[in-house]
Amino acid sequence: MWESRRSHPPQHDESSYDAIPGDATGQRDRARIIHSEAFRRLQSKTQVLGVGEHDFYRTRLTHSLEVAQLGSGICEKLRQRYRENTELLSWLPGMGQIEAICLAHDLGHPPFGHGGEVALNYFMHDQGGFEGNGQTLRILAHLGEYSPQHGLDLSRRTMLGVLKYPVLHREVACYPVELAEGTSNIDSFKPPKCIHDEDEAVLNWILAPLPAADQELFRSSTDGSSHRKARYQGLDTSIMELADDIAYGVHDLEDALALKLVTEHAWREQVLARLPADDVIAQNADFYSRKLFSESSCERKHAISKLVHSMLTEISVRAQGRFRTPLLDYQAQISVQAKQTLAVLKDFVYQQVIKSPEVQSLEYKGQQLILKLFRVLRDNPKRLLPPAVLARYQEAAEKDRVICDYLATLTDHHAVRLYHKLFSPDMGSVFDRI
Repeated sequence: MWESRRSHPPQHDESSYDAIPGDATGQRDRARIIHSEAFRRLQSKTQVLGVGEHDFYRTRLTHSLEVAQLGSGICEKLRQRYRENTELLSWLPGMGQIEAICLAHDLGHPPFGHGGEVALNYFMHDQGGFEGNGQTLRILAHLGEYSPQHGLDLSRRTMLGVLKYPVLHREVACYPVELAEGTSNIDSFKPPKCIHDEDEAVLNWILAPLPAADQELFRSSTDGSSHRKARYQGLDTSIMELADDIAYGVHDLEDALALKLVTEHAWREQVLARLPADDVIAQNADFYSRKLFSESSCERKHAISKLVHSMLTEISVRAQGRFRTPLLDYQAQISVQAKQTLAVLKDFVYQQVIKSPEVQSLEYKGQQLILKLFRVLRDNPKRLLPPAVLARYQEAAEKDRVICDYLATLTDHHAVRLYHKLFSPDMGSVFDRI
C-alpha cells in the first residue's frame, strides 16, 4: 500500500490543505516535472495530428507548455480581479504550483492519442482499466524516476490539482457487451475518465487530510447507463481544465488554419452561424474571418491572441457551498457566453480535423499497432521485453499492467520503430535498442 511503503513523509509533504504562503513547493514540483523523462517524451506524442506530418503544429509537449502559460495567466487575472478578497487570494495557487499542475496534466497519454488509449484499455478493462489521466497519476506516484518508491514524489497539493477524476475504474465503468476476440473495431472499450483500481491507495493518500464528509462527496459520481462520471474537482484542477480547454479550442484551431485543414466557408457555416449576435467573435466577424484566414502568420496570431485574452477576462471564481475545504469548494468558471464560444470552437476543430478520415485513419493505424505490440509482448515477455521492464514483469502480481505501463511510455516514433523491428522482415538491427 502507498501509506505503508512510505516509512516517513516526503520532504515537502503537507500534512493538510491549509492555505500555503509562498510557492517554493510548487517551483520544486515544476522542476521535477520538467526534468522528468515522461515530460520529454511529450515532444514525440500526438496532440491532434501525427507527429512528423509538419514542422508547425503542436505536440503534447508544446500543448502542455501553452496550458501552463494559460494557467498562470488565469491566476494572474484572478489575483487582479479579487485583490480585495484576502480569503480567496490565500487559496489561489502560486505560479510554480499551477504551472506544475498544467505541465503534468498530459504525462500519461500513450502513443497515438486516444486511439492508443482505447487499445491499452481493451486489454486492461477487466484488470483495473487504462485511462490517460489515470496513467498520469501512476507516473507521478510510481513510475517517475526521482524516487524508486514514490515516482516524482510531488506535494499533495500538486497531486490533487492533477487529479481530474477522483473516481476508480470499478466505480464508474459500464461497458457494453464484450466484443469477440479479433474484431477490428474496439470503440466500445473507450475507458471512463478515472483512476486505475490498483492506485486506490494513492487516491486515499492525496485525500487523507480532508474531512471524511468532504472525501465521500468529492469521490461521488453521476448515475447513468453508460460510464459514470466524477462530479467534482479541486480549485487548482478547475483552473487547469479551463487552460486546457482554451488551448484546445483556440490554439488547436490555429494549427488547423495554418495547415489549411479548414475552409472559410466551413468557418462561416459551423462557427459564425452558431454564435449569438452578442458573442465576441460574432460582434467582430469580419475582423476574425479576415485575420484567421490570412496568409500571414502574424495576422493569424493577432486574432488568436485577442481571442485568448477575451477568454481569460471572462473567468471568475465561485464558492459551491458544498465542501468544508476551500480548496475543493472554490471553483474557477468561465462565463456562460464565453463557455458557449469555446464549445463551438472545440466542436469545430473536432468535427473538421479530429473526425476527418485522414486523421482517423492515422489514429486507427496507431491503435492497431499498439494492439499487436501488446499481444506479442504478452506472449513473449522473456524474449522481447527490455531487461529493466522484464525485471518488473517477473516480480509483479499484475503482469499485464507492467506491459501496459511500458507501452504507454513509448513515443509515437518509438512505438513505430519497435513495431518494424518485430514485424518488418527488412527492418531492424541488433544495434537497435528496444
